[in-house]
Amino acid sequence: MSSKASSAPSPLRLNGFVFFSSALSIGVLGLLTVLNPQASEHWLQVAQAQVSAAFGWWYMLLIVACLGFVLWLAFSRYGSIRLGHNEESPAFAYVPWVSMLFSAGIGIALLYYGAYEPLDHFLTPPGQQGGTVAASREAMVLTFLHWGLHGWALYALVGVALGYFAYRRSLPLALRSALYPIFGERIHGRIGDMVDGFGILATLVSMVTNLGIGALVVQSGLTYLFKMPDTPQTLVVIVLVMMVVATIGVVAGVEKGIAWLSNLNVRLLCLLLLFVLVTGPTLHLLDGLVQNTGDYLASFVRKSFDIYLNQPDGRDWLGSWTLFYWAWWIAWAPFVGLFVARISRGRTIREVILGVLLIPLGFTLAWLSIFGNTAIDLVLNHGQAVLGEVAKADAAMTLFKLLEYLPWAPYVAGAAVLIGFVLFLTPVDSGTLMIANLCTRRVDGGVEDGHDAPIWLRVFWAVVITVVSIGLLLAGNFGAMQTAVVLCGLPFSFTLAFYMVGLLRALRTDPDAPHRH
Repeated sequence: MSSKASSAPSPLRLNGFVFFSSALSIGVLGLLTVLNPQASEHWLQVAQAQVSAAFGWWYMLLIVACLGFVLWLAFSRYGSIRLGHNEESPAFAYVPWVSMLFSAGIGIALLYYGAYEPLDHFLTPPGQQGGTVAASREAMVLTFLHWGLHGWALYALVGVALGYFAYRRSLPLALRSALYPIFGERIHGRIGDMVDGFGILATLVSMVTNLGIGALVVQSGLTYLFKMPDTPQTLVVIVLVMMVVATIGVVAGVEKGIAWLSNLNVRLLCLLLLFVLVTGPTLHLLDGLVQNTGDYLASFVRKSFDIYLNQPDGRDWLGSWTLFYWAWWIAWAPFVGLFVARISRGRTIREVILGVLLIPLGFTLAWLSIFGNTAIDLVLNHGQAVLGEVAKADAAMTLFKLLEYLPWAPYVAGAAVLIGFVLFLTPVDSGTLMIANLCTRRVDGGVEDGHDAPIWLRVFWAVVITVVSIGLLLAGNFGAMQTAVVLCGLPFSFTLAFYMVGLLRALRTDPDAPHRH
């Protein structure tokens, strides 16, 4: 995929139904939550509780089914099928491809939750007493569960399905295309428009949530460093600056903007992780990484199906954490999966699945183990209960309070703010680009590599995300949009089930699929 190809005139036209329905939906949702913050948050929370109670079993089974399906697919005879022509070389070299895989799926949430989530599970675990050695082991198992193989399997499924139908079956690179074996030509009508439109809405809500988390992390860092006022107005300024820079990246496109930022992300994150490992209790952290990995693998099957039956407190915890995470992964799957497909042309199904499952996963679990065990060690073994109190009161401040116990705290905290700023940019860039692409339709109905939506459309969606985020932050109702993410995950969960069926049907009829021996 060359820059030259990307600069050619784009054979695209606006899909009016998808564009206007998506813009109207996010506008109405944003307006209602801004004008009626308390009522909207109440009803969204009620809806989330109802969804968790009624569909908790479905989420748990679907996530396990997706993981099992992609693992089987990777090692099956279909794993050698290339997303493209048989002799086609990969669109991106290995290192940029790995960097973009890494950055698109991780995002600012890793900084936000890295120390906070293990501490929260340690202090208030489901079904047992908090603050104990047993609770510390359980805390890391639960954190690994939420960030582990299950979620990455969704990205691998969507990426492979969309890439297969776009690059081998010459369908548009759109969410609708993976449903072709089930609905046939009807995907080019309203059925397909509704799938793409809802994928856009889920992505928009996810982007707004991501922007809010990013702004909270950066604001906490600036408050910690410079005693900046912790006010909504400060948040608005941070949001505006972040989105201006993000919009520049969106306009620059995949080759120039997003690939460069992805490489920078990887380097900065690795440096921060190594700093905490070396200056913290190094041997304790290495021991913890080994133990956490073993505990995660040992409890993998049990935790995958654990819905805390006959444990009311555990059920409440499940809805607030595990089911929230599963729905959040599902809501992010449309845009991350589309982006994976966008950068994976020319690679085999096996390469894409194993790349998505293992490359970001190894770093993510190492990050959570090192930051989580550092935080738990301070509270459990060194009497620093204040760190736990900070985690309960202000999740975004947990990271900066943790760094206070390590050398050169102000300088490292400043570096963490910069990392948070850069880490926020790549998912927003890739998400905005994918939203804009979903709002267009190829003039010839096919797929032509290297062409993205026009710049005005990318800028439009960047502005929409910014305006909705500012409105929610000013209204003090950011939590409502986080709840909306969970609700958006439910309809798309059924689409994922169709994806598995459709992809299997298509692979069985692929003329280049290796025959059984």
